[in-house]
Amino acid sequence: MRKHSFVNNEYYHIYNRGVDKRDIFMNKKDIHRFILSVKEFNTVCPVGSIRDVTRDKFDVKTKCLKRRCKKKELLVSIVCYCFNPNHFHFILKQEIEGGISEFLKRLLGGYAKYFNTVHNRSGALFQGRFKSHLVDNDQYFLKIFPYVNINYLIHDIPREKNYLVVASDKEYEEMNFDLVSKKEAMNLLNFYGGNRNFKNECINVISSIREQREKKEIVFSFLE
Repeated sequence: MRKHSFVNNEYYHIYNRGVDKRDIFMNKKDIHRFILSVKEFNTVCPVGSIRDVTRDKFDVKTKCLKRRCKKKELLVSIVCYCFNPNHFHFILKQEIEGGISEFLKRLLGGYAKYFNTVHNRSGALFQGRFKSHLVDNDQYFLKIFPYVNINYLIHDIPREKNYLVVASDKEYEEMNFDLVSKKEAMNLLNFYGGNRNFKNECINVISSIREQREKKEIVFSFLE
């Protein structure tokens, strides 16, 4: 059982990695599929299997699947994210009861099924249940949002795998929000006084954490 329940309008750090630390993205097709899954499974109105959706149900303009529901009611709002070759991070705000659990169940279950099919494998893709931490104090808030936004800079990702990294820092830098909720982004940027200040704080936080790790000092155990 999870140690805490998810509460509406609260923020949570959500993360998980590949089983045995294996890569969960092998090529651009995989990362594009994961991004599409993030978009399509984040709705109260179910879409079924993405794999089974025919081309005539795809909206070329929005790059999303056409829906029977006219209004897309979200399960969660995404504030920050980072998808690395062997793990992912989100900062999510739950919008409806059970929204986080339902979103992650659809996303991880659907993506694992796709991955196993196209890469001719079987078994678990992710390392157990996804991990979660409530953002419940100022100290954590000031570290975890910048940490997730440019999480790839924490890790020494091989140069040949850099093309598999997708993070929310680009959305904040360009002020063009796709996966990130525009409303939540504006709230965050208002707190930091704009996207340049937020970017600088992200770099400061990452530099501080890397320095602490190199000195083998104690860092937050949930910054993984």
